[in-house]
Amino acid sequence: MSVKAFRLVPAVEQEMLMGDKVRINVECVECCGRNLYIGTNDCFVYHFLLEEKISSGKVTFVATKQLHKYLGFKKAVSELKAASALNRLLVLCDNTITLVNMMNLEPIPTGSRIKGAVTFTLNENPVSGDPFCVEVCIISVKRRTIQMFMVYEDRVQIVKEVFTPEQPCAVAVDGHYLCLALTTQYIILNYNTGTSQDLFPYCSDEKQPIVKRIGRQEFLLAGPGGLGMFATVDGISQRAPVHWSENVIGAAMCFPYVLALDDEFITVHSMLDQQLKQTLPFKEGHILQDFEGKVIVATNKGVYILVPLPLERQIQDLLTSHRVEEALILAKGARRNIPKEKFQVMYKRILQQAGFIHFAQLQFLEAKELFRSSQLDVRELISLYPFLLPTSSSFIRSHPPLHEYADLNQLTQGDQEKMTKCKQFLMSYLNEVRSTEVTNGYKEDIDTALLKLYAEANHESLLDLLVSENFCLLADSAAWLEKHKKYFALGLLYHYNGQDAAALQLWVKIVDGDIQDSTRSDIYEYIVDFLTFCSDQELVWKYAEWLLQKSQEVGVQIFTKRPLEEQGKNSFNPDDVMHCLSKYPKSLVKYLEYLVLDRKIQKEKYHTHLAVLYLEAVLQLKSATADNCVELTETQTKLRSLLQKSDLYRIHFILDKIKGADLHMERAILCGKLEEHEQALHILVRKLKDFSAAEDYCVWSSESKGLPYRQRLFHMLLSVYLTSDSSDCELVMAAVDLLNNHAVEFDVTQVLQLVPDSWSVQLLSPFLTGAMRESIHTKRMTRITLGLAKAENLIYKYDKVKLKGSPIILSDKKLCHLCQSPFCEPAFVRYPNGGMVHTHCAADRFLNPNMTHRLSSPSSRT
Repeated sequence: MSVKAFRLVPAVEQEMLMGDKVRINVECVECCGRNLYIGTNDCFVYHFLLEEKISSGKVTFVATKQLHKYLGFKKAVSELKAASALNRLLVLCDNTITLVNMMNLEPIPTGSRIKGAVTFTLNENPVSGDPFCVEVCIISVKRRTIQMFMVYEDRVQIVKEVFTPEQPCAVAVDGHYLCLALTTQYIILNYNTGTSQDLFPYCSDEKQPIVKRIGRQEFLLAGPGGLGMFATVDGISQRAPVHWSENVIGAAMCFPYVLALDDEFITVHSMLDQQLKQTLPFKEGHILQDFEGKVIVATNKGVYILVPLPLERQIQDLLTSHRVEEALILAKGARRNIPKEKFQVMYKRILQQAGFIHFAQLQFLEAKELFRSSQLDVRELISLYPFLLPTSSSFIRSHPPLHEYADLNQLTQGDQEKMTKCKQFLMSYLNEVRSTEVTNGYKEDIDTALLKLYAEANHESLLDLLVSENFCLLADSAAWLEKHKKYFALGLLYHYNGQDAAALQLWVKIVDGDIQDSTRSDIYEYIVDFLTFCSDQELVWKYAEWLLQKSQEVGVQIFTKRPLEEQGKNSFNPDDVMHCLSKYPKSLVKYLEYLVLDRKIQKEKYHTHLAVLYLEAVLQLKSATADNCVELTETQTKLRSLLQKSDLYRIHFILDKIKGADLHMERAILCGKLEEHEQALHILVRKLKDFSAAEDYCVWSSESKGLPYRQRLFHMLLSVYLTSDSSDCELVMAAVDLLNNHAVEFDVTQVLQLVPDSWSVQLLSPFLTGAMRESIHTKRMTRITLGLAKAENLIYKYDKVKLKGSPIILSDKKLCHLCQSPFCEPAFVRYPNGGMVHTHCAADRFLNPNMTHRLSSPSSRT
């Protein structure tokens, strides 16, 4: 595929060069800055001054002839090389290199020259380091000989003569390395060390060899099969070859292109991907050379310049043709020719353009990578989608534009399937980049666009966006959500923007059926949860009645499940809440349970009120349903638990409430609370015959009251069993079971006095065994405790003896460890570590602990 990389422009035409002398031919050219030199077949050198002109964006050259000079030989001028540092032009004619002045073309006065040269080249990577000389490499007329010269302003000096295995035909030089075309092969030769490296064979009889230095330690060679081969001084190729024609006669390099000349065409290949980029028709050409960025091509009668088009224009042409990969390769290759800052700006723009090309082709993965690597302003992408950018956005598209599309409708040509894919890509891309730094400064535009896309597509991520940190603009987003009937999401948006009243108003309308939104089926529960955590008490009170009317059990949660941190301050007044719940008995019970059981508020009125509500519910259920009703059982269990565990309710008030009711268990509990244990046990044993409940009664009634109190209750229960008016076998067995199962709770002596003489030992053997074990255990534990106390006392005695055992010597030479003063009296204090201090210093120790850091020890005893 073609790229217009160069344009052929005439520089010196036939009339300017030779007038009507038709036999004069161009043999060689040299260009140095604006100076153009032409060597002809009649031994003349022409000097022209080139002036570059730009008209309508096109470059042209005007050549002004300065002078021409006859060199005095009868043969053609073979080669010209300029040495601008020396102001010298090296002219090869008749195997002799003559040094002439670049301006007047006069030979140097000393007449220094190099004889016996077939061809020559300059070392563009010199090794001498002398700025006032140039290094010249010649192929000598001597067989198989290469010579190196140092050329100064007025003299020449041979420095090296190298012999080659075959006759050299062409040469290029880089530092100490020579790239040679011999008769049958190309080689790399280090003339300093003499080592050589064979490259590849070719036949000089069949085709003209080409050896050209194209960069530091790299050469371009005309290889077999019409290949342009790249080779380094190490004898390897770091680039793929380019495909030339078989009869290439010249080559030049203008990065990133390699140009080749044959009989009919000039071909342009990229060094970056080795692809043919341009072909220019050009007949009768025989010279193709590059000079400091200028590429000159010549026929026998004229000289032309190949003007490279600006790389930016070439890249834009490629992008216009949707040749993205080629454009990116060319852009990367252009890095070396463009200042860093300018390149970065240009390259980012190229990546963005390439991204939009991929996007238009629905190649979303490639587009995304290009957008992200180029740090695209995402609004460029959003602006393609109608109405996504907020009306308040100040965004203006890049100029020149990054793409050719007005909007998504034009890009997709109305194809709904393509449009849907594009919207899905934008959703995914915006979600990825919204939290990155590239969005700083326009997060509102991105989040608002993302919200609109989610709402339009009924996407599940809409709610996630609204409940997390976002920058959606309220006005645009609200109108869009209302348009797409996303009322629940609109409520979330209002809530995020601090408009809870507006949010609740919408959600209530959804529950009441005034507006339709199927986003959530549990919006009522959501409202309850929302108000539960709402700190605006006025808003909670406003909707409390509505919630309770919908569901007493669920609605009351706005009061019972409030955050823990709210209970200490700004909490709802329980009396106000209870007044509100007075019309909703189920809610009232739930709330009182919350106060009494969960928050454990120790107020008599709440405990009594809850007990009364439980009692009323039990009485109502007893009168309306059978005794085995599940609801009755649950409520009665709650009532009994409250009566047992609470000590705050009004006992006599509850007792009056249950008079005449068949609530014996409740009455027994209340009697227990009044310390009327005999009556309570009598009810449990005589009326209910619930022996298990009687035992449980003894346990819970004596909790936290000590063993004697518990023993008294169990003895009391045993007495109730044994003092029955009639010999009830059931009570006797209950008494036996009580003793055998709770042996540790009884005083054996008292029990033996109570039980009838007719009871056998075998009947009470479990009780007696348990009592005996408990007695023995108690005795042994007492002995252990005594032994441990004696051992501890012995340790203290030992410590005391040890402290008294070693003598303490006090003299006037001893110093106090704290004040470092001598002792003036026999009174002192000694620490366990042996340190002795004054008594007053020891007293100060307790006032200033820092004074005794030197006396620190595991013990503080003195």
